[in-house]
Amino acid sequence: MRSASADDRSFAGRLADYRALAKPKIAAMALVTVALGYLAAGGSDGLTLLHASIGITLVAAASGALNQYAERDTDARMTRTATRPLPAGRTSETEALVFGIVCGVAGADYLALAVNPLIALLALITLALYVGVYTPLKRSSAWCVVVGAVPGALPPVLGWAAAGGGTQPGTWLTAAGLFGILFLWQFPHFMAIAWLNREQYAKAGLHMLPGQLPPAGWAGKTAVWTAVALLPVGLLPTLGGGVGVWTAVAATLAGAVYLFYSLRFAREETRPNARAVLFASLGYLPILLLAAAIELLVIR
Repeated sequence: MRSASADDRSFAGRLADYRALAKPKIAAMALVTVALGYLAAGGSDGLTLLHASIGITLVAAASGALNQYAERDTDARMTRTATRPLPAGRTSETEALVFGIVCGVAGADYLALAVNPLIALLALITLALYVGVYTPLKRSSAWCVVVGAVPGALPPVLGWAAAGGGTQPGTWLTAAGLFGILFLWQFPHFMAIAWLNREQYAKAGLHMLPGQLPPAGWAGKTAVWTAVALLPVGLLPTLGGGVGVWTAVAATLAGAVYLFYSLRFAREETRPNARAVLFASLGYLPILLLAAAIELLVIR
């Protein structure tokens, strides 16, 4: 008979594996941008935002679990993902699949009943694009990066939907601007990651933009083009009236730093330059979100 302590460790390990399937760090960042979209669209009911957050957390968990189920074979061939629950053999395929389906259905139903049908529909579209289009496309086309950036940019639109999906021009412009910021932000970020891990992606048979399209230097050039586009797009939420001028200042300054390191990466694609782009990307969103949060929660 196993000891109680061994059972406790097994239970704790099982919870940790479910947590890994759900990818909570990605879900947490998505929830922050959902809240930003909600507040920028004029939402003010904390209970509605809480309901939206619960439902979106469940749908995000479904995305993570179903993505890992679909990529269990390629994850096993890459060092950076080989320790995930499925390739490591700690979770069965059926368990991960059922967990993902249950979370997705529960999350969508909860959003429809507790918030509104629009946010439930958008959440399901996000899930379908990520799991049903982006994930399988990684095996056949380098353009999966572009497709995958769409569901990655939809969380603030979910926040807009939670606030009622206002049709005023300013509300639309704010929501579109937040979507555009997250869409463009992903490209330099992902170009750096994909370049740093290009050998592992190739070994796993995944088609990623930097390693699949000529000429050499494509990763750096893509990072620069999108970082340049991010500068004017970063002003749209302010022009729409959803946030104030300090958010535009933060977006411009952080965007300039992002562009600077992207230019260095384009001039010379090296591991230090790729890591610098990655670190700049990790600083961009917190700076922007902090400025917006101060304006929406403190200054207003």
